[in-house]
Amino acid sequence: MTQLALVTGGSRNIGEGIARRLRADGFAVIIASRTPPEHGDFDEYIETDLAEPEQAARDIADAIGTRAVTRLVHNAAIANTDLAANVSIAEMERLYAVNTFSLVALAQMVIPGMVRERIGRIVAIGSRAALGKARRVAYAGSKSALSGIIRTMALELGGDGITVNSVAPGPIETSLFRESNPPGSRDYQNLTSGMPVGFVGLPEDVAHAVSFLVSDGARYVTGQTLYVCGGASIGFVDKRSDEAGHRFSKDLPQFV
Repeated sequence: MTQLALVTGGSRNIGEGIARRLRADGFAVIIASRTPPEHGDFDEYIETDLAEPEQAARDIADAIGTRAVTRLVHNAAIANTDLAANVSIAEMERLYAVNTFSLVALAQMVIPGMVRERIGRIVAIGSRAALGKARRVAYAGSKSALSGIIRTMALELGGDGITVNSVAPGPIETSLFRESNPPGSRDYQNLTSGMPVGFVGLPEDVAHAVSFLVSDGARYVTGQTLYVCGGASIGFVDKRSDEAGHRFSKDLPQFV
């Protein structure tokens, strides 16, 4: 029987890349999101608002019924760019609800089925911003909280065959990224040339990491955060160049 993978925020960008990869890996992919998918790489769509984590868990549980979800990828997230001196507590609560609390609510919903099936993989999509980024106090806080959650869940669930990990992307070429950093702009060129690998990643780069962590081959990996960031979690470099020269940067597919 085909195993079910639940991907939150799988309607576009990184979530779309994850959904496509997991479907190619042989999973039946269920997307849970406030907005309908902008692609066809899914088997079911559940409309729900993760800003209300407990209600979202009930919506998804009702739609899934008695079926077991053995792979949970919590990708849905929202951001805020207020300075720490200005961000409201209400706005921080909104970010934590979507980015952090939803992971716990959905994990509680799927864990019984994982225990029953004797296998489970939970992957939270974090962010390099959790290490610190200006104007991201609410976002960085909500993402850094994932680290403690996954480490604790990993301790509690390992004996049931359930692993819990996080993938933390750095700059990734999504529609939102390009709105903030238009190709050809100085910001885009500075960011690209400052990346240790010399280029900005694609949603597929994140999806590759998720694919491994949800696989049977990752049975001995739990409680870990994998930075998929082109080295940005280490630091940025001054290459005095707008373009990387190695073959990997040349072989990247074009972002649309």
